Amino acid sequence: MPGRVFLLIGSLAATISVLAGAFGAHGLSEVLGSRAGVYETAARYHMYHALAIVLVGLLLNSDERASLRFAGWSFLAGILVFSGSLYGLAITGTTWLGAAAPVGGIAFAIGWILMGVGVWRRMATAEPPAR
Repeated sequence: MPGRVFLLIGSLAATISVLAGAFGAHGLSEVLGSRAGVYETAARYHMYHALAIVLVGLLLNSDERASLRFAGWSFLAGILVFSGSLYGLAITGTTWLGAAAPVGGIAFAIGWILMGVGVWRRMATAEPPAR
C-alpha cells in the first residue's frame, strides 16, 4: 500500500512541476524578470524530487522499509519548502522567502540518505540469485 501512495504523490508532484514550469516560462515571464532563474531552479528541483518520490514508490512495492517511507515524506517536504519558497520568492519578490530554501534542501538530502540506507539494507538482506 505505501508504494501506491508514493506513486500517486510523485505522479501528482511531477504533473504540478510540468505545469508550473510551463506557466513560469509562458505566463509569468514578464512578472519574473530577473527572478526567472530562481523560478526555474524551483521547477527543476521540484521535478527531480517528484521522480525520486516515484522511485520510492516503486521500491516500496517490493520492500516496505521505514527508511524508504521516511525518504518519500522527506522528498515531499523538500518540494514544499525548497521549491515552494523559491516559487514564492520569484513570483512576489519577497526575499525573506529564500531563507526557507535551505531547510527544504536539508529535507532533500535527508531523503536521499534515507533512500540509500533503505536500498543498502535491502541488498544486504536479499537472497543471492540462483545459478
